[in-house]
Amino acid sequence: MDQRPNNYNDQGPNGQGPNGNGGPGGPKNKSSLLVLLICVLATLLIWTVFSNILQSSTSKEITYDKFLEMLDKGEVKSVELQSGVLTIVPREQKVEGVEFEYSTTAMEDSTTLTARLLETEQKTGNKITFNEIQPDPTGSIIYTILSLLVPFVFLIILMNWLMRKMNKGGGMMGVGKSKAKAYVQQETGVTFKDVAGEDEAKESLQEVVDFLHNPGKYTTIGAKLPKGALLVGPPGTGKTLLAKAVAGEAHVPFFSLSGSDFVEMFVGVGASRVRDLFEEAKKNAPCIIFIDEIDAIGKSRDSHYGGGNDEREQTLNQLLAEMDGFDSSKGILILAATNRPEILDPALLRPGRFDRRVIVERPDLKGRVNILKVHAKDVSLDETVDLDAIALATSGAVGSDLANMINEAAILAVKNGRKAVSQKDLYEAVEVVLVGKEKKDRILSQEERRIVSYHEVGHALVSALQKDAEPVQKITIVPRTMGALGYVMQVPEEEKYLNTKAELEAMLVGLLGGRAAEEVVFGNVTTGASNDIEKATQIAKAMITQYGMSEKFGLMGLASVEHEYLNGRATLNCGDATATEIDHEVMKMLKESYEQAKQMLCEHRKTLDKIAAFLIERETITGKEFMEIFHEAEGIEGKEPEPAETAVEATPETPDAEPMTEAALQEEEVTADPVSDTPEEKKVQEPVKEDSQESPIRE
Repeated sequence: MDQRPNNYNDQGPNGQGPNGNGGPGGPKNKSSLLVLLICVLATLLIWTVFSNILQSSTSKEITYDKFLEMLDKGEVKSVELQSGVLTIVPREQKVEGVEFEYSTTAMEDSTTLTARLLETEQKTGNKITFNEIQPDPTGSIIYTILSLLVPFVFLIILMNWLMRKMNKGGGMMGVGKSKAKAYVQQETGVTFKDVAGEDEAKESLQEVVDFLHNPGKYTTIGAKLPKGALLVGPPGTGKTLLAKAVAGEAHVPFFSLSGSDFVEMFVGVGASRVRDLFEEAKKNAPCIIFIDEIDAIGKSRDSHYGGGNDEREQTLNQLLAEMDGFDSSKGILILAATNRPEILDPALLRPGRFDRRVIVERPDLKGRVNILKVHAKDVSLDETVDLDAIALATSGAVGSDLANMINEAAILAVKNGRKAVSQKDLYEAVEVVLVGKEKKDRILSQEERRIVSYHEVGHALVSALQKDAEPVQKITIVPRTMGALGYVMQVPEEEKYLNTKAELEAMLVGLLGGRAAEEVVFGNVTTGASNDIEKATQIAKAMITQYGMSEKFGLMGLASVEHEYLNGRATLNCGDATATEIDHEVMKMLKESYEQAKQMLCEHRKTLDKIAAFLIERETITGKEFMEIFHEAEGIEGKEPEPAETAVEATPETPDAEPMTEAALQEEEVTADPVSDTPEEKKVQEPVKEDSQESPIRE
């Protein structure tokens, strides 16, 4: 049995000599000898190959008899004798400009050969040049040495260059070299003034910038610069923009790269790039390193999250080691961004690596107003523009959504021949982003128009009859490119972060109002309520499993939310028997809401018919017009329309009702499928988590 002492590190780091540089016979010496051997062999090979190629293209060996035959025919121009070898140059060359030669072994001495050549000259009348060269060993040796030495030196230089590239970047031709893009402050051109709607996140990062500018006031009291800050939030909220703003404010070099830049098909490249990145950062300290989408390399090593990838784990281990190995007092700050923090490795998230977690949330109403102002500062706006109304209509939208809406509005203004963007353009842009453009070539039959009209009015009327429902802003039966045959838009009077049980129940009734109207009026139903049913089911299930609003299950938590910053999908964490009971409870809740919607519509059938007839004629009516007809039909006097309804006249806003899609409409069949995921659906994101449950568009 091999008995070894416990001092496993006596070879120094990296398995080299005590000083880490390799001793006699160490790795570096071995690699140098290997390179030298490769160069020698390659030189000999190249020299041999080229010599043979050159010789075969300009010379050919013949027999002495053939040489004599050529003399008799007068085909010989000159003969050269050197070291017993005759070199014959023919009079006629095969290729113009290239001298082709024949060679043969001399079978006669020089005297006899000279006599033979003179005889041939007299016989043929053609002069033959004869030259005898005495051997020069010195010149031959020099030629041989040079022909070997030149390619050998060239190969040595080439191999050294390749080895340096490999050592620097960790791979052939720099394959392991970091792909980080370095920016200076003047090039980023982004400051905190360009970031709006994320005041808390900006405040956290401003402290870091102040530390880089004035480290003395922090070190005096004993504070240390955080090694890293992790930016967490949904896509499009401005995480990358915040990181660039930090670099712009700090006036330091900014290394930016994505997590996927570390990943290659070659083993060890990721770890090599991490080392190279931190080496460059140390040379340029103080500086900021920004790794976008860090979940690409920072995924947990737990097999539950897809662990087991050796290359990715190697890269992650190297990143962990580098983050532990540098001195934060030198001013190196690591920023990273992700929208999947739950899958990151715990070792990456601990204090000492990422000391601070900065949450970049969806902006609230004030934040959306500020974001719209930032993106609209370079856009010509007319006096009708009210950004507060647009912000209220886009609940749940992130910064990238709002920027897109402003740009779409500017494009619409140019398309319509206007020099400035109007409020109408902004509302239409919101509508285009949410439900698509109007399909002007899509003409519904009279029967289909009636069905769609009653369906949409059913949504609106049920909402108007409930005090906990949101006010109707617009009703239309104009088809849209995203599949909606019609929709109802509802915008809240004020932004809410919590929903009561009564409000959620009102949503259920409102969502099912379209299907209820079809059954009440036509005695039949269509496929147009598919999205309504889907959303109603989601809300009912969330009420039971997440919000504790079921009498049967009480306060028991039966579901948990996965990927909070992405789709926010809820997964059940209960047994199969309990899941079956949940389904029964959901069915019961939906049935009760549907019956309530039908009862309301039956009691107000005249109002339903009157509004539907008006909608069939006009195709689009505003919330104000809807409430006027509703009050008139119901005999309500002296009641002003809902205040929020005045905001939208004939333009689209954020829908709070689902669109009627024509997914399965085949010219004779009405299919109303709703548009999913409107901004309003994501408005309740705190305790109630209504993200995907309530949609402002109802079809």
